Amino acid sequence: MEAVGAHESGAPAKQLARETGLALATTYHLLRTMVHDGYVRKLDDGTFVLGEKLGALHGGSRDQAALSRIRPTLTELRDGLSAAAYLTFYEDGEIRVAEIVDGPKAPRVDLWVGFEDAGHATALGKCVLRELDGEARADYLSRHTLNDLTPRTITHRAELLRRLDAAFHGPAVTDVEEYALGTACIAVPVRQGDTIGALGISLRADRTAGLASAVTTLVTTAERVSRRLSLTI
Repeated sequence: MEAVGAHESGAPAKQLARETGLALATTYHLLRTMVHDGYVRKLDDGTFVLGEKLGALHGGSRDQAALSRIRPTLTELRDGLSAAAYLTFYEDGEIRVAEIVDGPKAPRVDLWVGFEDAGHATALGKCVLRELDGEARADYLSRHTLNDLTPRTITHRAELLRRLDAAFHGPAVTDVEEYALGTACIAVPVRQGDTIGALGISLRADRTAGLASAVTTLVTTAERVSRRLSLTI
């Protein structure tokens, strides 16, 4: 991409191969991949220029810098509670995992269904949904099926909304075997500027007695995470 970026009017693959010292076949393969991903664009004359998605790559670098600042805090949370720690954000209408910090003594839950399709069944997802305004919440639910992941999963919209409203005044949201049998989770809100997110942990279901005692630690850690994320904007 540096070689492509050095030619504002575009450069052919053979020239880029010479400048980078790469075999021509390798250069073509890399260019095809970057064109497909949107980082490079092929012009009608066969030359290549940087693509529009490069800005997203820079944005991703900034996001990684922000996460690197809070990763030690998440590690401290994991070690203090002997539980895997998770950070999610609501971005572009989806609930997405930004970071997971786990370890041999604190294994992560098996993410057998992506968080984007399981917001209704995870403490992290429900925490985000609880924080959304009515319009954003309705939009999310209109685009996502409340799939039955376990016998405990909430699959009726009215019941989900009732529980979200019931949890509105509490600091934390929980799920006990709603996403995966044998696993319980608890989450509290975080923010990166105007972006809503959730910080949570997962435990074996037989350790649910530890969920209530973890709330204070989670809330304190979430405040630290929100402050540090806001400083990086």
